[in-house]
Amino acid sequence: MNIIMLGVPGAGKGTISKELHEKYNLPHISTGDIFRENIKNNTELGKLAKSYIDTGKLVPDDVTINIVVDRLKREDCKDGFILDGFPRNIIQADGLKKALSANNKKIDVVILVDGDVDKIIKRLSGRRVCEKCGTPYHIETLRPKVDGVCDTCGGKIIQRKDDSEEVILDRINVYNEQTKPLIDYYKKDNLLKSVDGLAKIEDVVKQVEDITGLR
Repeated sequence: MNIIMLGVPGAGKGTISKELHEKYNLPHISTGDIFRENIKNNTELGKLAKSYIDTGKLVPDDVTINIVVDRLKREDCKDGFILDGFPRNIIQADGLKKALSANNKKIDVVILVDGDVDKIIKRLSGRRVCEKCGTPYHIETLRPKVDGVCDTCGGKIIQRKDDSEEVILDRINVYNEQTKPLIDYYKKDNLLKSVDGLAKIEDVVKQVEDITGLR
């Protein structure tokens, strides 16, 4: 089963993908992880990606496509995979489609993790984390016993820059401009299915299982 997870930043794509990976051993593939791995291993693609990242530029679509396609050629992807955060735009989607077709493969389903944007912003901007051990918290749903102090190690609880409302809104704007058009793109191929990203994680996973037939 070859799956794409699509949705606004913070909708829960990564969490759902990890749950499916643990239950069904489907490789969970995100562009961020692939970039870091290739850069760490000093591959040719990694060096190329790093040359853009180091200068604050976005990695071009053709480089991103090649890095993802290279990852999908590995043995662990022969029975399926979950793509999280890729493709990000129509160009990348076309590149992926052509590369898979050349190897007699295709995307089986695109899961749109949907949810009210205002609620997603509230959920994300309320996230906190221990700067020492990384234990997650939330100002409404997962508060520590002592305000500002980690229950696990006593470290200081902070808000990451990525979780500030300003950064979240910027990421959502980029999504609306570049990635949201993929909804209609995959609807045309009858691949798009929606799940409620604001439901409990076990319920969302159940929705995905019902859609994909994973059991």
